[in-house]
Amino acid sequence: MKLSRLSVLVIAVIVALATLVGAQEPTEAVKSRIIALEKAWNQAYRYRDKKALTEILDDSMILIEEDGSIQSRSVFLAGIDAARPSDEQLAEPESISVRLFGDTAIATGVFLRRGFANGKPYLKRNRFVDTWLKRGGSWVCIAASATPLIQ
Repeated sequence: MKLSRLSVLVIAVIVALATLVGAQEPTEAVKSRIIALEKAWNQAYRYRDKKALTEILDDSMILIEEDGSIQSRSVFLAGIDAARPSDEQLAEPESISVRLFGDTAIATGVFLRRGFANGKPYLKRNRFVDTWLKRGGSWVCIAASATPLIQ
């Protein structure tokens, strides 16, 4: 049986697509991984773990702060050095939702921050949007934004 060039091409494309689809992680596993990374980010921030944060946050990451200012990863990490361990006592998500778009994930939710600023206690709730990218087999955050919720 002779196959035409078109038939060979179609078979090759089908095999390639089947291989690609088979290599992708299941959707729920990816969502769980992003949620775990979000929680790990909060814990690393709380405990001033710059090594963990360096692995979670991409080199080119940008962070839009509550006041609208933009920080690079290096500026964000430098701010950790300047903060006292007692400044922030708690940073944890109240809710997280993840939407997938191929090798890109958008995490949204609300997180709670509790600590001290200028010797006074504070409690803040922020809505966040974080953009994650699968790069080199690992998920890294490439952009983040937090907006204060009115109490």
